[in-house]
Amino acid sequence: MTPPLAPAGWSRWLVPPAALSVHLSIGQAYAWSVFKPPLESALGLSGTQSALPFQLGIVMLGLSAAFGGTLVERNGPRWAMTVALCCFSSGFLIAALGAATEQFWLIVLGYGFVGGIGLGIGYISPVSTLIKWFPDRPGMATGIAIMGFGGGALIASPWSAQMLKSYGTGAEGIAYAFLTHGLVYAAFMSLGVLLVRVPPPGYRRKAAEESPAAATGALISTAQVSARSAVRTPQFWCLWLVLCMNVTAGIGILEKAAPMITDFFAETSTPVSVSAAAGFVALLSAANMAGRIGWSSTSDLIGRKNIYRVYLGAGAVMYLLIALFGDSSKPLFVICALVILSFYGGGFATIPAYLKDLFGTYQVGAIHGRLLTAWSTAGVLGPLIVNRVADSQEEAGRSGAGLYGLSFTIMIGLLVVGFVANELVRPVHPRHHVPAPREAADDQLAGDQRHHA
Repeated sequence: MTPPLAPAGWSRWLVPPAALSVHLSIGQAYAWSVFKPPLESALGLSGTQSALPFQLGIVMLGLSAAFGGTLVERNGPRWAMTVALCCFSSGFLIAALGAATEQFWLIVLGYGFVGGIGLGIGYISPVSTLIKWFPDRPGMATGIAIMGFGGGALIASPWSAQMLKSYGTGAEGIAYAFLTHGLVYAAFMSLGVLLVRVPPPGYRRKAAEESPAAATGALISTAQVSARSAVRTPQFWCLWLVLCMNVTAGIGILEKAAPMITDFFAETSTPVSVSAAAGFVALLSAANMAGRIGWSSTSDLIGRKNIYRVYLGAGAVMYLLIALFGDSSKPLFVICALVILSFYGGGFATIPAYLKDLFGTYQVGAIHGRLLTAWSTAGVLGPLIVNRVADSQEEAGRSGAGLYGLSFTIMIGLLVVGFVANELVRPVHPRHHVPAPREAADDQLAGDQRHHA
C-alpha cells in the first residue's frame, strides 16, 4: 500500500495532524487504569491480574516496534497506519467480546496482544515521514506527533469514565465501552490513513538548500545508515542507554506519583489529600505532554546532544533536590517532579531526531523501533526500583520520605550513567554508511511511482 505523493503546493503542515490522529488514539493506553476497578469488581480479578492487558500491551509495543520497523520503512506510512488501525481497534473489539462473555483471557489477548501490536506499529508509523517533511525542524515535527501519545490519556480518561458511568460498570457496560472505543478510534485513525502524504522527489534536497543551517553540525550526518548496520554501532547502544536511563528516571515517579506525594508529606502538618494527589498526577501528565513538544523543539535550536545533557544532568539535580529537601517544601517537590516528567516526555520526542542526525533518514523508523526496546526495559526497571526499595525500607521500619531516599539515589546514579553515555556519542564511522546515495534512489523510486500513477 503506497501512500500518494504530495501534489504541488501541498502543505507539509497537514502531515502532523495525520500523525496526531494515530498518536492521540493509541495514547489511550495511558488511561487503562480507568478500567481496572470495574474489571476487578465485575470479573473478580486482583490488581495484578487487571494490570495484565496493559503490561502485555507495553511489551508488545516494544516488540512490534523493534521487529516491524523495517516493514514500516519498506511499505510506507499509509500501510503502517492501516495496520495500526486494524490491530488497535480490533483489539478493543476482541476485548469487548471478552467482557461480554466474562472471559478475561480474551481481554488480555485483544487489548494486550493484538492491540499492543497496533501500539508499536502506530507509534513509529509517522516518524520517518515527518522527519523527511521537516528536515529543518525534525525535533519539533516528531514532538508534535509524540505529544499526542502523551496527551491521549487526557482525552481517553474522562471519556472512558463517562462511558462507564453511562453504560454501567458491570461486564456488559465494560463490553459496550470497549466496543465504542474500537469503533470511534477506527474512524479517527482513518483520518490519518487518508491524509498522510510522502514528499515529492527532490523535496529533502530542496529543503536543505533553503535551510542550510539544518544540515550543519558535528553530529548531523548527510550520509545514510541501514537499520541492520545501525545496531552494530556504538552510537546506537549509547543512545539505547541514554533513552533507557532517562525513561527509568521519569517512569519511577510517574508510576507511583499519588502514593509518593502522600508518603512524603504524611508526617508533616500539611498532609496531602487523595484529591490533591490525583491533581498532582494530572499535572505530571500535562508536564509529560508539554515536554514532548517544548523540549524537542528546543533541541532544533541547541542540538540533540545538548538537550540530553539538560535532560540527564538537570534531571539528576532535580532528584537530588527532592531527596534532600522534598519533604520540607511542597512547591519544591511538585516543581522538581514536573521538570523530571517534562524531561521524560522530551526524551521520547527528541530521540527520533537524534537518530536522524546520526544515521540519516533512510531507515530511521526501523532504527527507532529497535531503540524502543529501551522503553520496554525501563518500563520494568523504573517501577521495580521504586516499589522494591520502598517495600524494603518499610520492612526496615522507615516511613514517609524515608521510603524513597535510596531509590532516588539509584535514579541519580542511572542518570549519571546516561549522561556519560550521551557524552560518548560521536559521528558514525563511514564504514557503516550505505554504499550508494539514498537521496537519488529515493527520488527515482518516487518518480517511478508518480509516473505509473
